[in-house]
Amino acid sequence: MTGAAVLRAGLSVLGQELEADLQQKLLAYLALMQKWNKTYNLTAVRDENGMVTHHLLDSMAVLPYLWPGSWLDVGCGAGIPGVILAIARPQWQFTLLDSNSKKTGFVQQAVIELGLRNIRVHTGRVEEWRPTEKFDGIISRAFSETGKFTRLTQHLLAGNARWAAMKGRLENEPAPLGYVIERQIPLQVPGLNAERSLVIAAKTRERLEW
Repeated sequence: MTGAAVLRAGLSVLGQELEADLQQKLLAYLALMQKWNKTYNLTAVRDENGMVTHHLLDSMAVLPYLWPGSWLDVGCGAGIPGVILAIARPQWQFTLLDSNSKKTGFVQQAVIELGLRNIRVHTGRVEEWRPTEKFDGIISRAFSETGKFTRLTQHLLAGNARWAAMKGRLENEPAPLGYVIERQIPLQVPGLNAERSLVIAAKTRERLEW
């Protein structure tokens, strides 16, 4: 199967509809990653179909559990999941942050080449960053354990916002002191023979309307 066919089939299994032009933009993003990967080692996954599964579909699997607004992707690396989510939800706003300038350089180039007007890129350490704006959601993909994730980014979260931590195996981890884990969601990623989950955490016990 071609990468385009794997993406279409995977989206169908996930029950998600995505316009053809947005699917093409996702594949164009992977093509850029493959091109830059030769120099910058952005991902250990090399073939197109594997990248569709491990990157595109893995990121798209969390989308039904997220909410509209402004998002921060912490430790974005090559732009996963931030670039993928920004393509799928052009009406949402995303800031992608990483301390590795080579990786943020790639993300910035992808933003330019793909015409992604809803993405901003910042290079630096999240605990040292003090922007004027706060975010409605902060997401990470294997950035750290939940306690460290919330602690390092709490100054960037808007009043009633939430964290979304992409994880592997679903674990009954304790909530960090002063926080509550609202949901632990097992995920099935089409074609991926590995466990995936999403942890939603909050500062208060007020819950989002799902």
